[in-house]
Amino acid sequence: MEIKKRAYDSSLRKASAEMTKERILKSAKDLFVRKGFEKVTIEEIAEAAMVSTPTIYAVYQSKRGVLLALIDDALSPEKYDEIFWHGSKEKSPVMRLEAMAKLCRELYDAEKERVALVHGAAGIDPVFKDLEYEREQRRYVRQEAVINEIAEIGALKNGLTVEMARDIMWAYTGRDLFRKFVVERGWSLDQYEKWLGAFLISELLD
Repeated sequence: MEIKKRAYDSSLRKASAEMTKERILKSAKDLFVRKGFEKVTIEEIAEAAMVSTPTIYAVYQSKRGVLLALIDDALSPEKYDEIFWHGSKEKSPVMRLEAMAKLCRELYDAEKERVALVHGAAGIDPVFKDLEYEREQRRYVRQEAVINEIAEIGALKNGLTVEMARDIMWAYTGRDLFRKFVVERGWSLDQYEKWLGAFLISELLD
């Protein structure tokens, strides 16, 4: 009976922690949009979320960490993993690259509105650029396995090194092209995904 009680208590604590994170992120988003990132303090976020200031520091380390989590929260980790790992299980290099195009579509579409809200807040650009750099570096690292596996089976385009292939994939699967094509030029999500998949296949595979 004691073991069941401990498991129950653990589940309650986990659920409570998730609810606390949700309140913090929602409060932070509202404040960032209304006042601008630079004018919002951790104390204001804590008050709006009805948590202590040390709680926010414990979870996110800084206001910058809150912003990064807010943007990352646009697509749930479960959804990201579902798309990413489904693509990683594909045997065909063509299907792997098509899965990469689908991942970009899902990820950037999910975060589009939230990034626009935060990015449009007064005074946020310098901070956002630093965060975007961090995210881009993480994306570059995550894509390494895809290119390595394609290279290992000899499917990489003749004349391309692994390093060059990684750079091409990283450059063309970035948020900036999604923003230009979909947000600014009005491409549909289907058009973007099909173009990106076809481009990666033509440029990276023999």
